[in-house]
Amino acid sequence: MNFLYPILAAILQSGSFTLDKVVLSLKHITFQTYTGISFPLSFAITFIIFLIFEPPLFSQELFAGNLFFLITLSVIIKIITNLIFYRALHDDHLAEIQTLELLPRFSVLLGSSIFFADERNYFIVFPSFIATFAVIWSHFKHHHFHIAKHTAPFLIWSVISAPIDAAILKTLLMTWNPISLELIRSAMMALVLFPLFSKHTENISGKAMLLFILTNTLSCVAWILFYTSYQHSGIIYTLLLFSIQPLLVYFAAVIFLKDKLEFKKTVAFFVVLVSIIIAQVAG
Repeated sequence: MNFLYPILAAILQSGSFTLDKVVLSLKHITFQTYTGISFPLSFAITFIIFLIFEPPLFSQELFAGNLFFLITLSVIIKIITNLIFYRALHDDHLAEIQTLELLPRFSVLLGSSIFFADERNYFIVFPSFIATFAVIWSHFKHHHFHIAKHTAPFLIWSVISAPIDAAILKTLLMTWNPISLELIRSAMMALVLFPLFSKHTENISGKAMLLFILTNTLSCVAWILFYTSYQHSGIIYTLLLFSIQPLLVYFAAVIFLKDKLEFKKTVAFFVVLVSIIIAQVAG
């Protein structure tokens, strides 16, 4: 039943990302507004989940050695990633962002198979390369790589930071419960980001706030399931199944947000899906 964790995480996160784009399209909602509201909400929602399941938190071994440093480093990476991501999402199409998001995921797959012996599965390397090249090909227009202005920093940062963040999380989850880890991380992020963007959170409509609560609830549960899969099944298995999430978001954006359906991106996603299946079966 371990396969259900990443599959459910992918479904919930795709719903969250689709709602994120809806929220960011509302009047007076900027990526600063989104950041100022979402991260305190994420902490509050995770805290409720923590109270329900009561996982261990106040244990000395959870902060032994360099674990607190790794938590802090993971928070810094996540803060930068989210700031760049939501700025890009505010200005770019959701389908475009989700297509590009596959590239850092495959860099994580490759990095993990190289540096972690327990994750090493060479049947994954070749399909991952094929899928990566398909995504790159889908963004070539008139012999040039096309990417929106604010999406380029997100892509560059993600390709570099994603394998590092995955390695940190794998190490932390050897000791930490996924709920406790997400609670600490969301608390630290809220403490940093809310003071920075609190002035952008005024005059939020009731409709917008309901959407904020819904999208953050979906996202919090998704990440806890995702980390649970990391813990039980490893990075590669989790990411292979979780890679259906951009597929779901892409077609949700086309159907519900009227993003343009592009032939090359559709082909690229089909190649990605086939690559996932091949890697899963062969591995």
